[in-house]
Amino acid sequence: GLNFKIFAQQNTQMNTKSDFFTKVQFGGGLGLGIGNGFTDIMVAPSAIYNFNDYVSAGLGLQYNYVKQRVFYSANMYGGTAIALFNPVEFLQISTELEQLRVNRTFNNSMGNNSQDFWNTALFFGAGYRNENITFGVRYNVLHRDRDNIYADAFMPFVRIYF
Repeated sequence: GLNFKIFAQQNTQMNTKSDFFTKVQFGGGLGLGIGNGFTDIMVAPSAIYNFNDYVSAGLGLQYNYVKQRVFYSANMYGGTAIALFNPVEFLQISTELEQLRVNRTFNNSMGNNSQDFWNTALFFGAGYRNENITFGVRYNVLHRDRDNIYADAFMPFVRIYF
């Protein structure tokens, strides 16, 4: 199957006595994965505060809908906290803590099996940054094959800042 995720942020400036909002970026991510009888749709708005040219941190919301035809469907929603480090202009290091509520149903010959639980992921990532675009990969250090919502611990990403 095909899986592609894009993250985008936009600088927002407001007329205020504080320069807080000049350092805030709003945006988020959109994801779409399509395969043979498989659909994965993700929406993830976020806000990030730039402390300086090297360090940013923020919060986000996330919603995923996943369906494997005749076998599996899931709704996942929750929040994320992210920290971005830019030690040099072309390199971005990231840490993301994600907490998602998972409601999923498996369909099999014996009927439906529903599950409702919290899933925690802790990602460490690195990417190549060129102006407002970062391409990279992140690794979920809490990934376990038997009870995780992600097929693999490694996940590629694209972040775009407007």
